[in-house]
Amino acid sequence: MASEYAHLSDKELLLFADGELSPRFAARVEGHLADCWDCRSRLRKLEATIANFVQVHHLTLDPHLPSREGPRALLKARIAEQTATADHSSRLQRLRRVLSGRRLIYAGAMILLVGLATTIVHYVIAVTKSKTAGVYRATKPVPDPLLTPGFARPVSKSEVCTARYSDDTRVVPGSVRRRVFQEYRLSGRQLEGYELDYLISPQLGGTDDIRNLWPEPEAAAGWNMRVKDALEDRLRQLVCQGTINLSTAQRDLATDWISAYKRYFHTDRPIEAM
Repeated sequence: MASEYAHLSDKELLLFADGELSPRFAARVEGHLADCWDCRSRLRKLEATIANFVQVHHLTLDPHLPSREGPRALLKARIAEQTATADHSSRLQRLRRVLSGRRLIYAGAMILLVGLATTIVHYVIAVTKSKTAGVYRATKPVPDPLLTPGFARPVSKSEVCTARYSDDTRVVPGSVRRRVFQEYRLSGRQLEGYELDYLISPQLGGTDDIRNLWPEPEAAAGWNMRVKDALEDRLRQLVCQGTINLSTAQRDLATDWISAYKRYFHTDRPIEAM
């Protein structure tokens, strides 16, 4: 207010009527209105004008406003939908936790099954090796693939083609020889008819590992150690010529040296027997 004796402005009266004045200012306005008929009269007129405006507003606009029941019902429906969604999400989370736990159980079970299967396979292989070794025939010209699958050291083509080999290089430790014969169930006088041989020859990278050694029968008809030696020489020659890869030569000897001989010499019988 301008002063304690000046009249209140319409703005000040409206702010007072709306309760928007500070408590201190509102107390001063109340004191002025108590002493000023003019300002009190103008305040009543302002309030009457506002009341008339509100009445006209309701009479003219309310009929055109949508019912409050529709939005209220829509709001309730949306609240219910959100609640249901939250409940569903909570159920899904619980289900995921349950399934996650089950997956862990299934994974553990699968690991156990795989471990059991591996153990069974190893057991079957061991039993098969034992049985096969027990029935190994003295005249068999090829090794038992379970006992002698073949084994070679890492070696390059240049090493293979520049090295010189002789029969003196084929010296296998006595302990290894005995173990090979034991695995093939050969002992005593039976050993006289066998020569310990390399499945993959040293000149092609074969080693004296027990997996590459076998008792080759000297009396094998046709497919004997001399025929295999001829194949080994031919394969080394082809490797050094670049006709075949070293790995191919090693694989052919380890897989089936008789079939390899027939393929590389183009014959169904050993050449020396023809």
